[in-house]
Order: sequence, then C-alpha cells, then structure tokens
Amino acid sequence: MGNYNQTSTDFILLGLFPSSRTGLFLFILIVFIFLMALVGNLSMILLIFLDIRLHKPMYFLLSQLSLMDLNYISTTVPKMAYDFLFANKSISIIGCGIQSFFLTMACAEGLLLASMAYDRYVAICFPLHYPVRISRRMCILMITGSWIMGSINSCAHTTYALRIPYCQSRSINHFFCDVTVMLTIACIDTTVYEYTVFLSTTLFLLLPFIGIAFSYGRVLLAVYRMNSAERKKKAYSTCSTHLAVVSFYYASFVYMYLRPRFLRTPTEDKVLAVFYIILTPMLNPIIYSLRNKEVIGALRRVTQRISPMKM
Repeated sequence: MGNYNQTSTDFILLGLFPSSRTGLFLFILIVFIFLMALVGNLSMILLIFLDIRLHKPMYFLLSQLSLMDLNYISTTVPKMAYDFLFANKSISIIGCGIQSFFLTMACAEGLLLASMAYDRYVAICFPLHYPVRISRRMCILMITGSWIMGSINSCAHTTYALRIPYCQSRSINHFFCDVTVMLTIACIDTTVYEYTVFLSTTLFLLLPFIGIAFSYGRVLLAVYRMNSAERKKKAYSTCSTHLAVVSFYYASFVYMYLRPRFLRTPTEDKVLAVFYIILTPMLNPIIYSLRNKEVIGALRRVTQRISPMKM
C-alpha cells in the first residue's frame, strides 16, 4: 500500500454491467429508465414554471427536487453508458471530482424533502397559519439553505477525496466516483474521515428523516381527527405519495452510508446506488404527478395552450 501512482491521475471505473447478454439487457433497461427520469423531471420543472396555479411553495420545492434528481442522473448514467459502449472506463480526476460533488449533494435533497414534509405539516395541521408560516420568503430560505448546506458538504468531501494519495491501482469498483468507494484504494488511513462521513450522513440525512417522521406522525393524527371523509381521502393520498418518495430515498441512502466498511460489498453498493441515483429520479415525477389533481390539471391547461400554437 506504500506505492503511489505519480504518473497517472486518471481513475478506472469498473462499471455496473457484466460483458454478456444479461449486461446488455440491463444496460438497455437502465438507459430506458434514465430517459424516463430525464423527460419526467424536465417536464415537471417546465410545468411548474409555465402554469401560474402551481406557483406555490410546495411546487417550488418540488421543482428543486426535480433539479437535484437531474444532477444525479446527468453526471452518472451518460458516462456509464459511454464506458459500456466504447469500453473506455477511464475518468479524469476533474471528471471524478464533478461526479463526487454532485452526488454528495444528497444532503441537500434530504433537506428539501424535510422542507416538503414541513410544508404538508403546516398545510394540514395549521391551515389558517399556512400563508404566514410558509410564505414566499420562507420558501426561498428553505431552498437556498438546502443548496448552500449541500454545496458546503459536497465541497468538503470532494476536496478531501481529490487530495488524498492513491495507490498504483486506481480501479474503482463502481460505476461512478463514490467517495466511500474511493477510500478503499487510498494509501493512507482514512478512519477519521469515515467518521466525518458518518457524522454528515447523520446530520443531513438521518436527523431530517426523524423530523419528517415526526411531521407525518402529527399529520396522520390530524387527518384521523378530521370529520370530512373527502378531506381525509385527499390528505391520505398526498401523504402516501410523499412517504413513498421519502422511504424509497432514505432507506437506500442511509443504509448505504451508515454501514461500516467491513459490512459493505461492491455488488451491494452498486445495487443500492441504482436505487437512489437512477430509480428514485424516475419515480419522483411519476408519484407526484399521477396522484396530484393540481399537476394533472396544469398539464391539461399547458397542453391546451400549446395545441393551438401548433396549428
């Protein structure tokens, strides 16, 4: 472990797919999911921008969530597809740093999800106070705060990952530059840094998740006490979609980064990464649109406005 590679700064990504028909099938499936996620999230952002009835705090937060998901898939899947098709698995240290930066922005998504949960909590438990508690200024503060905290966290982790010395083998057994996987080829003891990863995951993912669970616990209790069956149905429908997104995201991400190194395997890391980097960005726009009457109504209005223009 004492021999450093001083001549090459490139890393090698070993990839996700095996060189077989199974690998080709998985590749096509992932590309299809990627295209769905790309179209879905771009459509959600444009829809919220174009329809004035969606200019509400909840949908502004949702647009930022879609933007975050686009960061994930755009910095990983195209490179992974290129590597598979052209068998060129090298990635420069700058490219690795870009991937690492955007993927460690996950804490910003955790804070955005917590902000969305707080929005639903106030809307259902304190509807009369909603315009005051969730004002436009408050919404901007929540969005700005999430991006700033995410950027600071990403800069810290990415700077450390790019400055530590690596050994002669710069092969990363993953399909993107994940900081925790890069530590396995470092030529120094990274125990202290692994504690900082654990700490940042706890602060930016686990604690927001606890806050989300508390908020939805209060929301479900308030919904249970409602007299109107129609309001109950609408509230349960909204909460179920949000909880589905939150559970799917946090379960894979927290498990990924809170496990000790000796319990991790490359295959398991790749499977978990597919869940939170590729599948979740595809599911988010589907879950938030199919069961949301306001989004469906906005889609119809925008479609009707566009149709006469084509004629």
